Amino acid sequence: MNTLKSIFLAARPKTLPAGMVAVWAGCMIVWKFQQFAPEFGIKLDWTLAAFTLLSSMCIQIACNLFNDSLDATQKADTDKRQGPRRITASGDMSPLAVKIWGAAFLAAAAVLSIPLIMAQGWPIVAIGLPCMLCAYCYTGGPFPLAYHGLGELFVLLFFGLVAVAGTVFVQIGWSEALIPIYGAAFIIGVQCGLLSCLLIEVNNIRDRKEDSTTGKRTLAVRMGDKRARGLAMAFLVAPYATLKQTAFFLPGVNWNLCWLAAIILGGFIMLKLSRTPADKRMNVLLGLSSLHLILFLAALTIG
Repeated sequence: MNTLKSIFLAARPKTLPAGMVAVWAGCMIVWKFQQFAPEFGIKLDWTLAAFTLLSSMCIQIACNLFNDSLDATQKADTDKRQGPRRITASGDMSPLAVKIWGAAFLAAAAVLSIPLIMAQGWPIVAIGLPCMLCAYCYTGGPFPLAYHGLGELFVLLFFGLVAVAGTVFVQIGWSEALIPIYGAAFIIGVQCGLLSCLLIEVNNIRDRKEDSTTGKRTLAVRMGDKRARGLAMAFLVAPYATLKQTAFFLPGVNWNLCWLAAIILGGFIMLKLSRTPADKRMNVLLGLSSLHLILFLAALTIG
């Protein structure tokens, strides 16, 4: 039971909505076109949606587990850490054990992707293999992305564009007639990616001082506290600035009360970003940012 509790904590449940929402967004796009543009002749397959969600969640959890283990072995997690408890650095589990669990989740992701491969063929392998590789390379390998200020780019691509468009591809495949649907997937993929980048940036702002002493050159370390906070606010505002383009590509989008809730929460997050010291008090912002991501997609879906 202690091992399962440790793995649950290492999975970082506050960040998991980033992967869940991307799959939700892709399925929502297909459902919207099914309901409001029947001329495309597409239909959402709920079984494929479930396997896509489970597979993507396994990859994200694997990424978090590798991150926990590798940050500890590379001495990036120290006793000055302000974030949630890390199971490897705290000695709860060995680095090898955590890596084995990470590999197990990648294996589960591969098995869960079999129905997706059966539905759409080799392109699913071409999408999935880089995702699985980057789950490790985010903090491992000869050029760990997070250690070179590329974490936000990784999240934008894989938790935004690739996840949303990949989910759409699983459902409908590809043809030139479907380009308008992929236009919606692109714009919403960027929005999901940016709001997921907010989670990473909050995390990096909180850990900036520690990271600067351990050689972890995140964007927050490179830019400094003030500019990093400005970047985090830009990640939050940009999706709202592109809502006009979203309405152009996606049918059935209009005003609803979820937008009001998302906007109010977004404003509160910006206020907290400007005032909260870069310490463990920023952990609350992680949960709020995850909730905001969910509200943003809920507003698009309900609309």
